[in-house]
Amino acid sequence: MLVRMPLLSIVNKHGILLEVVQVLTDMNLTITKAYISSDGGWFMDVFNVVDNDGNKIRDKEVMDYIQSRIETSAGFVPSRRGSVGVMPAEEHTSIELAGTDRPGLLSEVCAVLADLHCNVVNAEIWTHNARAAAVVHVTDDSMGCAISDPKRLSTIKELLCNVLKGSDDLKTAKTTLSAPGVMHRERRLHQIMFADRDYERVEKAGVRAVEEGSSRPQVTLLNIEKDYTVITMRSKDRPKLLFDIVCTLTDMQYVVFHGMVNTGRIEAYQEFYIRHVDGLPISSEAERVRVIQCLEAAIERRASEGLELELCTDDRLGLLSDITRIFRENSLCIRRALISTKSGKAKDTFYVTDVTGNLVDPKIIDSIRAQIGHTALQVKRNSSLAPKPPHQETTMGHFFGNLFKARTFQNFKLIRSYS
Repeated sequence: MLVRMPLLSIVNKHGILLEVVQVLTDMNLTITKAYISSDGGWFMDVFNVVDNDGNKIRDKEVMDYIQSRIETSAGFVPSRRGSVGVMPAEEHTSIELAGTDRPGLLSEVCAVLADLHCNVVNAEIWTHNARAAAVVHVTDDSMGCAISDPKRLSTIKELLCNVLKGSDDLKTAKTTLSAPGVMHRERRLHQIMFADRDYERVEKAGVRAVEEGSSRPQVTLLNIEKDYTVITMRSKDRPKLLFDIVCTLTDMQYVVFHGMVNTGRIEAYQEFYIRHVDGLPISSEAERVRVIQCLEAAIERRASEGLELELCTDDRLGLLSDITRIFRENSLCIRRALISTKSGKAKDTFYVTDVTGNLVDPKIIDSIRAQIGHTALQVKRNSSLAPKPPHQETTMGHFFGNLFKARTFQNFKLIRSYS
């Protein structure tokens, strides 16, 4: 069964589409197709979703839970685009980092945290276009709770800022104390990298050639009279792709009025009819170029570049520092990482390449696994060897048909299709 969810009679507001897509992606549901319409005062979307393994969803309790989450989904926490720093919470302290990417950066950050007796309980690290961003949750090693001492927080920020600045950083690393609150981690990473202008292409010897040789997303913009700007995007399909795109459009203050998403075995095609929140379509060449660059960056940030390594072992203070040090000593670059701990166990995923962005020598991986433990560190897959999506011409707008003509629905429903 595919779950088809027309979200009917919801009062339209800026950000409602992101709110719904975020609920679905947080539940690890894959959106295979979507049809979007929010022209006027109401919001109506249809999503076809499957689970993480591509299986149809049949459990009634799961479907009821999906509906409940969407119906009760809270609004957004106010954006903190300009703040990158340390945020105390009850269970952990949240540290936000941004700076110029370089080999060994994560290892240096983890070493500082270990020396300061900060235990990393979960974290997510992205790198893109020579920039790096991270949201790291830490606890006090002795107490197992958030770090609240202002002097200690100040020391953590100062030492991490020194690491991020490096010796040849052209941009100054930003560190500010954030107000308490809760922010969706992945959305916050998009905001940090957007504020750091990672969408501006950087020429870098040995790296630029690798990027150009890979399959870049195709993004085009076209104005339809004076009503909408039509954005079409074609890229390699991957989990959370729709969330990343809608997140970026929302943070750039654009509203999606109509749209469709269609995914195949390898490729995803997306088409959106948008306007700025002021009601106007994109009107200048500079704005058009900037939107294209930002959407390309949104698609690329989470792309699984390199070899995927999964670490499963007992958690302890300094574990992440030791693992990343071994990676650094073997000339591995961490392109993306997802760190998590639960019930005393660490489960971490790393996407790694060599220092030039190329594939890692299998002999080096064997050596690293011998040091860490073959059962603890597993090789999952090599995304760099995935086949490139075939190029197919698609006529803009032919997916829509008469989809958006009917707008007289009265109830919020979850429609279950058993086809």
